[in-house]
Formats: sequence, C-alpha cells, structure tokens
Amino acid sequence: MKKSPFKHSVKERFLRYVQIDTQSDPNSPTTPSTAKQKDLSRILVEELKAMGIADAELDEHGYVYATVPANTDKKVPVLCFCSHVDTSPDCSGAGVKPIVWENYKGQDLVLPDDPKVVIRKAEHEDLAHQIGNDVVTASGTTLLGADNKAGVAAIMDAAHILLNNPGIKHGKIRILFTPDEEIGRGVDKVNIKKLGAKYGYTIDGETAGSIEDETFSADGAVITVEGVSAHPGFAKGKMENALKIASRIVAKFPDKLSPEHTEAKQGFIHPTSIEGNLERATIKLILRDFTDAGLKRHARTLQKIVDEVLKHFPNSRATVAVSEQYRNMGKVLRRHPQVVAHAIEALQRAGYDKPLKRSIRGGTDGSRLSFMGLPCPNLFAGEHAFHSRQEWVSVQDMEKAAETIVHLAQVWEEKS
Repeated sequence: MKKSPFKHSVKERFLRYVQIDTQSDPNSPTTPSTAKQKDLSRILVEELKAMGIADAELDEHGYVYATVPANTDKKVPVLCFCSHVDTSPDCSGAGVKPIVWENYKGQDLVLPDDPKVVIRKAEHEDLAHQIGNDVVTASGTTLLGADNKAGVAAIMDAAHILLNNPGIKHGKIRILFTPDEEIGRGVDKVNIKKLGAKYGYTIDGETAGSIEDETFSADGAVITVEGVSAHPGFAKGKMENALKIASRIVAKFPDKLSPEHTEAKQGFIHPTSIEGNLERATIKLILRDFTDAGLKRHARTLQKIVDEVLKHFPNSRATVAVSEQYRNMGKVLRRHPQVVAHAIEALQRAGYDKPLKRSIRGGTDGSRLSFMGLPCPNLFAGEHAFHSRQEWVSVQDMEKAAETIVHLAQVWEEKS
C-alpha cells in the first residue's frame, strides 16, 4: 500500500476523542440520550472553528453541522460526510486508556489492565493485514470507541487536509456528527433541509478498502402474553403462568433463524429480553432480513409459534406487535449508481485496487438517511470488534479513511 501523500492529524485526534465518555442510553427519553455525548461534540465544534469553519455549530439535540466551502467554479452536488459520536451501551466507555502497539509484528495482544482479554490474530483475520502498522486498543476494561470515533477522526482529518490544500478542488461539503446511533436514534432529529446535501457517506465501516451499499431491513417486535393468575397453593387447573408461556414461545424459535446460526444474506429472529410476572409477560425481539418479504415471513413465523403455544393455554391471550425500524439502503442506492461508483474510484485512488463491496448485517445512520432523501452508503473507518473490550483499529487504516474522503471530494468535482 502506497504511503499517504497528506500530512495527517487523525492519530492525535482519535487518541483524544476516545478518552471522552460518550456512551448512549437506550432507556433515556431525551435527545441526545446522554448529556455527555455533547462533551465531545462541543470539542469538535471548537476544532472545526479553529480550522476556519465559521458555521460549525452544535444544536440542542446534539447534532454537529459544519461546512467546508467549495473551491471550484463547477456546479458540484453537495456531499455530506457523517459519523456518530456515541459509543455502545453494551460495554463501558468510561475511563478509556488507549494503547498504541507500534509496528505490529503479528503477535496476540494481551491487554494489560485485564490479561484475560486477548486480541488473538487467529480470531481477528484483519490483523494479518496490519503487520508493520500501529494498532490501537483499549487497556482491557473498556471498549475502545473506534466505533465510531475512528470515523469522526477521519472526517476531521479530511476537513483539515482540504482546508490546508487549496489545490485540491472540491464542491461544498457538509459535515454531520450524530448522537445516539448505537441505540437506533441517530437521525431522529437531524434537519435534512438544514443539512442541504444531495448525497452522503457515513464513515462507519470495518475493513480498510471497503464500501457497504446494502444493509439489513429491520423491524422490532413485542409479544405480550396475558396469563391467568391464581394463588399457587390453589392453582391446579386454574393458573396459566405468563412467564412460562413466554418461555415456551422463545424455546420454539427455530435455531436456523437465530443470529448464532446465520450469516451472509440470511436473516434472523432474535429475542432481546423477557420480562414480566405470573399474569403478564413481554418478549422483545428484533427481526432482520435483506428483503421486506423476508421480514414479513419472520413476522408470520412469530405469529404461528404464538398461536401453537396458546393452544395449550385456553384462557390466556397473546398479541404480536411489529414496528418498522429501518430499511435496506440498497433499494435507494440502486437508483443513484454514481454514489457508489465514485466511492469505488476514490478507494482505488487511495491504493485499493480491488475495493471490497459488501452488505452490512446491521444498519447505519445511512440506512435511514437514504430513505430521508440522502442516498448514503457506508465507507470504512477501520474499526474492528466493535462493542467489546477487544475493539481495535490501526492508525494507518484511519489515515486511509481520511485520504479516501479527500479523493472522493475530488472525484465528484472532476466528474461534475
């Protein structure tokens, strides 16, 4: 891989950003869900203004908006580059101590604050491509926050490069940093009209040199069971325990439709919680598939299982409520093929002769942004093993993510 032609600031930025706790909270009703997310967002605004971006702002909902002005006379579509500032509630993000393993030689990485946490080369295939690079991890007791502070740092670095290299011609670029992506609310309060972009790119992907132009379609589901209560000493022939009914329903979910038994384009049914008591219990689930028809099949499967179980409990009731979460952005991107084509050319200019085009077994802010009128595939940031204490990223991959953004701005200008 050829050396980057730019002077980068991404390493220094990333190491500072990950030490700021920005964990989101799915149980909070506010936007952002945690006030501490704004701690990083305020710093980003200050840094953007220090670069010379006068309109950088943080709104009341925790969104950062900023503009890198065009420096060309051509009429170029306005691009948006987007990353999220929050980290996952699945693993602590407080007190992150980043460690830089310089000139990685292929060894397993034993994290010092908890030596039981080992990042093994045999379990992390992409580490084989990091020989000689500088790999960044946390210390063993927290996640790292590369998801998605690697993307944040790459966008900030790219903005810095563009502003300090006026010979690189580009159109108007809008920067968007969102809160609460990890809890599915990343674009709930985004102002698309104010953003004013024609096309977008999230910088939130994994393997260097990759672009993701398709996501799962996603629904949420809640099964509510109404049982029959009775005193346990006198319950024979009367009690129908809602918790037991709910457990039987979950036990009937087929293994072939579970996350732990699916891959590639296979969808799944995934229970995330059971709670309640004798009289009333709820099962919360997520349904995932790459097609809307697949989601409908999963919903029918749920209903069929519930109906079968309820046959054995004649005095109980259960309902299945399904709600839309997001849809496969590939449906939108297929109508705008230049968005992906230009990104592939940018990846090639960054040194990736054969860019990886992938489908995401998940979603990004780009999933919903695409259906809000902003076609928005996902480019790599270099983050790996997200939501865990084994999370890692390499400095060189983050630099390449920033370089790809710069090349992408150039490609759009040249082809306009």
